Amino acid sequence: MLLLLTMLLCLSGFVLPAQAQVEGGSVIETVAGEAEGIIYGARRDAEINDETPRLVYAFAGLRGERISASMRITSGDLVGALLLINADGQIVASAQGAGMLEFDSLRLPGSGLYALVVTRFGGSTGTTRGGFSLSLDRQGASADDGSALRIGDQVIGEISNSAPRLFYTFRAGRGDVLTIQMRRLSGNLDARLQVTDSAGNVIADNDEILGSGSLDAAIESLVITQDASYVIVASRFGGESGDSVGDFLLTLDTTANSALGTSALLAAPLQPGATVTGALDSDRYAQFYRFEGRRDDVVSVRMARSGEGNLDTLLAITDSALTELAVNDDTEGSQNSAIENFVLPGDGVYYIIATRYERAAGQTEGGYSLTLENNGSIFAGVPLGALRLTYGSTVGGYIDDAAPETLYAFQGQAGDLITIAMSRADGTLDSFVTLLDSRLNVLLTDDDGAGQQNARIDRYVLPATGVYYIRAARFENPNGGPATFGSYLLVLAQLFD
Repeated sequence: MLLLLTMLLCLSGFVLPAQAQVEGGSVIETVAGEAEGIIYGARRDAEINDETPRLVYAFAGLRGERISASMRITSGDLVGALLLINADGQIVASAQGAGMLEFDSLRLPGSGLYALVVTRFGGSTGTTRGGFSLSLDRQGASADDGSALRIGDQVIGEISNSAPRLFYTFRAGRGDVLTIQMRRLSGNLDARLQVTDSAGNVIADNDEILGSGSLDAAIESLVITQDASYVIVASRFGGESGDSVGDFLLTLDTTANSALGTSALLAAPLQPGATVTGALDSDRYAQFYRFEGRRDDVVSVRMARSGEGNLDTLLAITDSALTELAVNDDTEGSQNSAIENFVLPGDGVYYIIATRYERAAGQTEGGYSLTLENNGSIFAGVPLGALRLTYGSTVGGYIDDAAPETLYAFQGQAGDLITIAMSRADGTLDSFVTLLDSRLNVLLTDDDGAGQQNARIDRYVLPATGVYYIRAARFENPNGGPATFGSYLLVLAQLFD
């Protein structure tokens, strides 16, 4: 295959890179490092010359998509070559010459990464040069069995006795609300639609549009519950044993966004740094948003009243089970809401509920703006080597001349009531514990607060939200004396009065 590919490329004036020729690696992998991304509908203007004998443009295509690509030479004496290569390094299409080079209504054979390679006859050893204008367009999807669709596509297909059902794949995201229709165009076709997940489980099924009196089929307002690939099965009533045949129009589209955000299942995605707007009233008193975060990320959410109305905002952050983790009604004496510097307890999906005071029982309404910020991990600036603790942790350590102290870091909220205990486990260790703030300034120390050379900082109220440090060490007698050593147990506890 590689030898054949090399011959084809050389005949087209394209010379394989040495790495691909020697190692037999994928051409698409070899050229990926120099590729520029291109999307359907895009145009690229550039020049081929001795310094740049080729340019590579990569795009993601789907099986069954029909595309067109053209390379119009705009200046110079360039004798161009245009190649379409798939992820296996196979040439899907090629053209060369002067003037206009193009592929029209080309059906992509599979889903994956493709590369448009623009070069000149002879490649790096060629002598022609000049400018060009490259375009890439999507003409639609094929109705052939097994084609992949994008949301918004429509295809015309045929159900016959030899092909009683056709399969189409598509990708959708959690919270998408889709409408799929199969309408008869000819014959006596009695349409039937099914949607399955990637494991073949049927998640929606329809034989006719209720109340329409037609033989068309439609799946309305299908709620997608997870990001995944799905399959549309377009067939006829009775399947293989049915007797109706004919042409059909299949459409895949999103339902109007009227349902988006009305529940956690339909939560609208929200990216950090983004600001979105909305409105609340008696019919919709809450709007749901979702975002992904990592443990210890510090996030802030702000909701401000906008435009007309008397909206008294209320904000909540919940975990994936909708357990509310933080709530705020009014901030800075206004009717705006803000949850500032909230530290996420774990990796996963979180929800933001944008609502109003008293929620369903509330009376205020109006527009709002909502902003999400993510400032990264609260432990990003922790000194190298500091060990992490959480409330309820018990850890062991050892103090001697080689390691006279150990630094621990933990995250706390303003008002947290904590106790730190450092107890000797063996040896002669005289425990000494220090609590420090985020700048490593000493807040409290203790030597024998728990007696018998054990240290304890008891019932301390944290003054601010942020990172704190515990230094586990040994008491150093200012009057001299032998240094102590031994193992210890360190406990960090949060108290609730």
